[in-house]
Amino acid sequence: MRQPCGSWRRYLWEGQQLNDTVIKNVPEDADFFDRALIKHRKYIAFLVPFAIMQLIWWTTAFRFNWFDLYETRWQMPVVMFFGSTIAGMTSEGGGAVAFPVMTLLLQIDPITARDFSLIIQSAGMTCAMCVVLIMQIQIEKRAIVFGTLGSVPGLVIGSIFLDAYLSAAQKKMLFVSIWSSFAIALFILNSQHKRRTYDIIPDFSAWKAIVLIMTGFVGGAFTAFAGSGVDICTFSIITLLFRVSEKTATPTSVVLMGINTMVGVYWRAVWEGNVPPLAWEYAAVLAGFIYVLEAASLVGFLLTKPSPILILQGSFIILMAFTFFTFIAQIGQRIIKDVDKEVICSELKKEERESEGMMSNGRENLQKKRKTRESGHEEIYHDRAGDYGL
Repeated sequence: MRQPCGSWRRYLWEGQQLNDTVIKNVPEDADFFDRALIKHRKYIAFLVPFAIMQLIWWTTAFRFNWFDLYETRWQMPVVMFFGSTIAGMTSEGGGAVAFPVMTLLLQIDPITARDFSLIIQSAGMTCAMCVVLIMQIQIEKRAIVFGTLGSVPGLVIGSIFLDAYLSAAQKKMLFVSIWSSFAIALFILNSQHKRRTYDIIPDFSAWKAIVLIMTGFVGGAFTAFAGSGVDICTFSIITLLFRVSEKTATPTSVVLMGINTMVGVYWRAVWEGNVPPLAWEYAAVLAGFIYVLEAASLVGFLLTKPSPILILQGSFIILMAFTFFTFIAQIGQRIIKDVDKEVICSELKKEERESEGMMSNGRENLQKKRKTRESGHEEIYHDRAGDYGL
C-alpha cells in the first residue's frame, strides 16, 4: 500500500504533467510573446482567467449592486473561501461541497442547490479548463470527446425524467452515496501495490469508446439532480479500468466537467428557464471554488436523521459501489496485463527487426568491402600486367 506521505507529496507537491510537445527551452529566434509564454507559462495560465473573471464580476457587481446580498447570502462565500486552498487536488468540482452544505446544513431545496452548483462550476471549471489548455497539461482527449457525447444526452434526459421523480430526501441520499462511492474508488486506487499507469488510454479501441460514452451518460444523469457527477464517474473509470495516471485523469475530468456544466446552465437557464432566484443570488456573492472530503457530507446526512429506508438504500448503494469498483479494478489489471504482453511482444519484434537490419547492413557492408578489395586487386593486376607488357 502506498505510504500516506507519498500520496500527499503526489497530490500537493509534484504538480501536473505537461504534454511532450511543450517547449521548455526558449528558442533563440523566439519573439517577445513566445519568450514570455514559455518562461512564465504558469503565471500567465493563472492570471489570464483570474483577471477576466474578476473584471466581469466587479463590473457586474457594481452595475447591479450585488454587495447588498452579502448581508443575507454570506454563508456560501465563507464556506468556500476556507476550502479553496485545496482546489484542484481531485477531480471533484465546487458542487461537491456546495450541494451538501446547501441541502444538509442550510436546508435549501436540492433544485436550488443543483442549479447553484452548475452555475459556479460553469465559471470555476471553465477557468480551470483555460489553465489546463494554456499550460498544455497532459489530458486524455478521447475521454473528453466520448465522455461529452454521453454526458450531454444523459444530463438532458436526467433533467427531464429522473429529476422530477426523485424526492428531496432521495436526492440527498443519492448524493452522499455516490460521493462516498467515489471515496471508495480512491481508496481502492491508492491501495494497489506499484500499479503501472499510462499517460493516455493504452490500445484505444471501439469498446473503450463505448464504455466512455456510457460512463458519460451515467455521469450526466447524476449531474442532472446533484450538479456534478460526470467528472467523478469518468475519473473512476479511466483510472481503475484503463489505468490512466491520476495526473492525467484529474485535468481531464476538470475539462469534461467544465463543458458539462456550461451545457447544464444553458439547458436550465435558456431551455427550461426556471432557475430559482436564490441560486443566482448565491452565485453572485461567491468568489471561490472548493473541493472537500466527502466524509463530512456523509456525517451531515446522518445528522439530519433520515428515515431507516433511506439509510438502507444509501448503504446498499455504497456496498454495490464497493463491489463495482473492486470488479472494475480487477478487470483493469487483466487488461493491463494483456496490454503489457502486446507492448513487450512489439518491443521484442522491433528489436529483432533492428538486429536483423543491422546484420543485413553488416552483410551488405562486408560484401561491398569484398567487392572493393576484389576490384582493387584486379586494378593492381592490370597495372602490373601493363608494366610487364602483358
